[in-house]
Amino acid sequence: MIIYVETNFLMSIAKGQDSQAQELLQNTPSSLRIVVPSICFVESLTTLEQEEKYNLDFLGKLDIQINQAERDNSDNARLLLFRLEQSKTSFLERNNEVKERFDVAFNQLISKSEMITLSTGVFQETLNREIFDKHIIDRIILECIIFHAGLHLNENKSFLSSNSKEFGRREVIEVLRNSGIQYFNKTQNFLSWLQSQSN
Repeated sequence: MIIYVETNFLMSIAKGQDSQAQELLQNTPSSLRIVVPSICFVESLTTLEQEEKYNLDFLGKLDIQINQAERDNSDNARLLLFRLEQSKTSFLERNNEVKERFDVAFNQLISKSEMITLSTGVFQETLNREIFDKHIIDRIILECIIFHAGLHLNENKSFLSSNSKEFGRREVIEVLRNSGIQYFNKTQNFLSWLQSQSN
């Protein structure tokens, strides 16, 4: 059985948002093949880099507020200073946890998954299909999955993505279904379905 995952699978593990995805990645059943478009690895690295820029911007603004509170001798300012410094410490600790979880999950996904490499055919289909007008990366991910599914017609195939805003759209689910792929927006839903298949 094939399970396709994309960038959000990795990012949800890194951010601590989906413990079941983490469990699935760490203890993948032998009957399950995890397949990932190669572009998702690049997208996850650029997403992490972009979030680091946002974090640095936030820390810069937090430091300004800390400096302002340090110069104010009032009781409220001292209390605020204490809480801001606590917040900064907690923020940095969480940020480090996210990076550690990302590194572990990234390496596990690379070692356990099959990669769908980009090809001329995938790019051509990306240009031909009128879907995801403003989200070219999502369009490439979808075409990679459809291309790969076409090479494995006789296998059960599922696509797990929490990005239901894009991949959960009716027209996308229809395209996936026409390629023999069942869509799941939550790891729990996929795991429940997987359990029902083995009964």
